[in-house]
Amino acid sequence: MIPNASKAKSSIFTTSSMVKIGMLSGLGMVLMLLDFPLPIFPTFLKLDLSDAPAVIGTFAMGPAAGVMIELLKNVLKIIVRSNTGGVGELANFLVGIAYVIPLGLAYEKWQSRKGVAVGCILATLSMTIAGGILNYFIFIPAYAVVLGYPVDAFVSMAAKVNSSVVDLRTLILFAIMPFNFLKAIIVSVSGFGLFKALQPLWKMN
Repeated sequence: MIPNASKAKSSIFTTSSMVKIGMLSGLGMVLMLLDFPLPIFPTFLKLDLSDAPAVIGTFAMGPAAGVMIELLKNVLKIIVRSNTGGVGELANFLVGIAYVIPLGLAYEKWQSRKGVAVGCILATLSMTIAGGILNYFIFIPAYAVVLGYPVDAFVSMAAKVNSSVVDLRTLILFAIMPFNFLKAIIVSVSGFGLFKALQPLWKMN
C-alpha cells in the first residue's frame, strides 16, 4: 500500500512542513559530504545519496518541497564546504530538481504504485537528459574555468576508464549520462524505501 500524503501536501509553509524540510535539507547536505567514486566511472564523478531526502520530501509534501530541499541542502553545502566555487552545488541543484519535479507531479496525479513507477521512470529520464545537456553546455566548461583544468583533462580522465570517450561529446554520452542514469535509479529505490519507513513522521502535525 502506498502512503497517502495528500493532506501533507496542502502547504509547505506550515511549521510542521518547514521543520521537516529543514531536517531533510540538513540530512541531504551531510550525504553530499559522504560521496564516493565508482570504479566504472572517472574519479571526478562521485556518487552520493543527497537527493534521497528530497525524494522523501517530494513524496510527502509535493514537488515544491523537493525543490526547496534541493536548494537548501546546496546552500548549506556551500557554507560548510565547497571546493568547486559553487559549480558543483549549482549542478547538483539543477540536476536534482530535474529529478524531483517530474517525480512529484506524477505522484500528485496518481498516489499509487502507478504514480511511483511512472514518476521514477520520468524522473530518471529527466535527470539523465538534463545532466547530459547541462554538463555539455555549462558545467564541464565551468569546472574547467574554476579548477584551472582544460576540458581535455576531463576527457583524458574518463578515457582511462572508458576508451570510448575521446572528446566532450563522448564524455557526456558514455560517462556523464550513464552515471546520472545509475544515480537516479539508486536514488529512486533508496528515497522511496526511506519514505515508507518514515511514514509515521508525515502524519505528525
